[in-house]
Amino acid sequence: MTVSSCSRSPRARRAMRRFVVVVVLLALGAGVAFGLSSALRLSWQPASVMAEPSSRAPQPAAVPAPVGAVEMNRHTHRLDVAARAVTDAVAGRSARGVLKVIVDGNTGDEGYRLDRTATGLTLTAAGEAGAAAGLYAVADEIRSGRPVTTGTVTPRLGLRLTDAGSVGRDADAAGWRTGTDYSLNSDIVTGTLLPRAPWVDQAAVERVAAEFRQFIDHSVAQGYNGVVVPGFLEYVTFAQVGDGHAVYRPGDPHIARARAMVQAFAPVFRYAADMGMRVYFMTDMLALSGPLEAYLEKQDDQWAVYQAGLRELFASMPFASGLMVRIGEGGSAYQAPGWDYFSRIAVTTPDQVRAMLRAFLEVAGESDRDIIFRTWTVGVGAVGDLHTNPESYEEVLGDLTDPRLIVSTKFTLGDFYSHLPLNTTLTVGGQRRIVEFQGRREFEGFGSLPNDLTALHASALRQLLARNPRIEGVWLWTQDGGPLRAGPRTLYLRTGFWQLYDLNAYAMGRLARDPDADPGEITAGWVRRTFSSDPATVAAICRMFASSREAITKGLYLAPYADYSVKALGLEPPPMMWIFEWDIVTGDSAVLSSIYAISRGHLDETIAEGEQATAIAAEQRAAVAATDPATWHDAALRTRLLNTLDYQSDLYGTLGAYRTMFLRRAQWLDTGSAVAREQWAAAEAGYRTARDTYVRKWGGDLDLPAYNFTAADLGSERFDRDPAMAILARVLLGLLLVSIVVPWRPVRALWRAAIMPWRASENPTRTARWVAILLPAAVLVLSREIHTWFAAPAHLLVTLGSWAVFALVARLLVGRRDPYALCTVIGGVALLRTVLLLAVLAIRGPGYYWFQFWTNPGARTAYVIVSFASFAWLFVATASVLRARYAWSRRRASGAVLLAAGATVLAVGALIWAVGLESALSAWNDQMALLPWGLHRILGIVTFLGIPPALPVWITGTGVVLTILGVIGIRAVPSGGTVQR
Repeated sequence: MTVSSCSRSPRARRAMRRFVVVVVLLALGAGVAFGLSSALRLSWQPASVMAEPSSRAPQPAAVPAPVGAVEMNRHTHRLDVAARAVTDAVAGRSARGVLKVIVDGNTGDEGYRLDRTATGLTLTAAGEAGAAAGLYAVADEIRSGRPVTTGTVTPRLGLRLTDAGSVGRDADAAGWRTGTDYSLNSDIVTGTLLPRAPWVDQAAVERVAAEFRQFIDHSVAQGYNGVVVPGFLEYVTFAQVGDGHAVYRPGDPHIARARAMVQAFAPVFRYAADMGMRVYFMTDMLALSGPLEAYLEKQDDQWAVYQAGLRELFASMPFASGLMVRIGEGGSAYQAPGWDYFSRIAVTTPDQVRAMLRAFLEVAGESDRDIIFRTWTVGVGAVGDLHTNPESYEEVLGDLTDPRLIVSTKFTLGDFYSHLPLNTTLTVGGQRRIVEFQGRREFEGFGSLPNDLTALHASALRQLLARNPRIEGVWLWTQDGGPLRAGPRTLYLRTGFWQLYDLNAYAMGRLARDPDADPGEITAGWVRRTFSSDPATVAAICRMFASSREAITKGLYLAPYADYSVKALGLEPPPMMWIFEWDIVTGDSAVLSSIYAISRGHLDETIAEGEQATAIAAEQRAAVAATDPATWHDAALRTRLLNTLDYQSDLYGTLGAYRTMFLRRAQWLDTGSAVAREQWAAAEAGYRTARDTYVRKWGGDLDLPAYNFTAADLGSERFDRDPAMAILARVLLGLLLVSIVVPWRPVRALWRAAIMPWRASENPTRTARWVAILLPAAVLVLSREIHTWFAAPAHLLVTLGSWAVFALVARLLVGRRDPYALCTVIGGVALLRTVLLLAVLAIRGPGYYWFQFWTNPGARTAYVIVSFASFAWLFVATASVLRARYAWSRRRASGAVLLAAGATVLAVGALIWAVGLESALSAWNDQMALLPWGLHRILGIVTFLGIPPALPVWITGTGVVLTILGVIGIRAVPSGGTVQR
């Protein structure tokens, strides 16, 4: 006989409803788990990284100089400087030959012909450009001890750009002393500005001009024919917009200052054009000032305003060859202090990019200039991954092939790191292209470590030229990239051991003219001109440079991780990550857990590579130390190089010890192996000794500053407590489990109320009342302290405060009624949720909890489902006890829960709003060591992770809405209403 649903007993129907509730809560938990995984977007897969080619080559003896003097049929400043490069190169030598220079015309062709004659050499060119190029080439070959190349010579790439070097940057030691100035502002003129008329300090302008002339002379000698100068908006008054005062009102200081800056700096930058260099100004978009931003808010076509500004710039700087634009970075990190010009990332869709470029190209076409568009972007969507995704490149730029448009892209599929693939976006598109390279590798010690990139750059350039005939140039950064003063105090051509990365600038100048040149020969030539012409010394230094890439890639990278393409939070973390942004050795669980998970199968070799880097550093140091000091051009450079090699050895040794420590620690978290724990302990002792020695030795050195181990130590302090936290968690979990079967009514009332809130106990004893409050409170505090290693008061404030607000509001709502039943339900659910948390913490502490969270999607999903269901059960259980024990209607009970929850959300939102979202997240992250410690200090957690700045408002608003709904629900039915079953 069957029984229809209509004839089921009331008990059966209630049981069915409760079962449905449980299923719904678990389903909600599954939805949250799915949403969390979608938000985290954690994945990794092998990447096709570029091979590191060998740069070893035979080192032939230097050849004698074939000429000792220069004769020219034309004299200009440009040609005289080039001729002086030849005579300086042969100074002190006995060569008697003469280099005759014949300039036949006035073309801009850089080609020339060099012939041997009975009296020396004859250089013939159709214009100054070719004659100067030939003179510099001859000077370079003489200095580097190479045979002079004869015949017709034409540079392979016609556009060879450099940055502005260290021009305008203050060498005052005070700016570098803290090592934590992460400003990314690269403007070269801010040091000359005055707060009022005459707006610029002329003496400071002269200093900048002298530095600029020095840099330009050096760059043209290395083969570069273009320079990129930061600036745009500061030279513009928008006089062509409206009546001339639509943007800046009469008397606005922006006008007088811009005019003063044009008057001061137009002659400075014109020098580069006079020396045959193309001058490109560079800006982020949107470039803004306060008045400009206010004006643009009222305009339908903002690009018409920028067109007017660009026309004005080209008119006031007639020598300018064009404008370079970047849209992928911007914000306060790029703003100079006290400077009312700033940038904002606002061009974020393909349509916006094309509209911007078409507007600028229209202006460029009017005066035969170029617009260089940088594809560097970091974000989500077609524009966000424009730099790395060929499909996005085609979507954004595919149909835009204006002859005045040049697209500039980094040669790596990411930033300037090692262990990255060649950038595939450089092989697509119909636009003119240039390739970006960085000589002073910001992520590899800011040029403070030997790092010969010649062979790598040569290989990349050859591959790209073979795949894309539209590549017509390069852009080499000599100084730019990263913060100005968070690394070593080296300023190109001016301060510190800048010669170490001058090698890469020199090499790119050679490769851009002749990509097939032998990298080893290029390095040897630079060594002869910079350090020594002695064959044995040259060979020793070249051996040191030849092994520099292996030392870098093993000492600063963890190969199994670095050779994977990793994605997280919608972003692509770089291949280094354990050193997050330049010099901060990280200690966060997200990065270190992920590195271990990827490296799990290659742990021993990953550790061994750190030891190999240290061994290579020792060999490099020994090779240079064995050279005869008397054979060096400058004994001070030998001392600097040896000091650098000492620094490198200490750095790799310390980093090697740290990698061993955190990998063995993660291995213990993963496996629980006693051997791994012993290895972890031993490695930690070694790390602390190495770190202390390294920091003590280099911590106060401005030229070779110690890396920052603060984040690493903060993480280690917490993870070191994992074994103790696991023991505490086991003890507390054991006590809770035992309490379930203890026949003591006050405790059993809590467990029963947690599972069956509709049967919550009444008529308690005085002891039972205190137990219902104090036991859950004590367990909550202790368990959450364990969860946070007793080191995260911010987390405790929010977590425990939320429980307290919810419980307090619920208690107030029952008024004069006995709150015992309500307290047992809330306290019982707290115990229930704590058991789940402790069950994980008891395995191997909080470190294990977070290790599984980051690396085990299955475990994370299961935990989130159950955890969220038990969290939501608090609201169901509270409503149930209000209906069963306080005779509240369903609507009134629901209103009470909404009010208590709303008050809690409101309190949390108000707290975050008062503290500030960035500050609140940073304090929490610093104490929990979950994400890189440097994230807030450098990039900003909110900005980098794309968290809406209005989030505190949304949270607070949600709390207000829930609170209002709760009040409405409570007031709708009198407290003595009938219970609806």
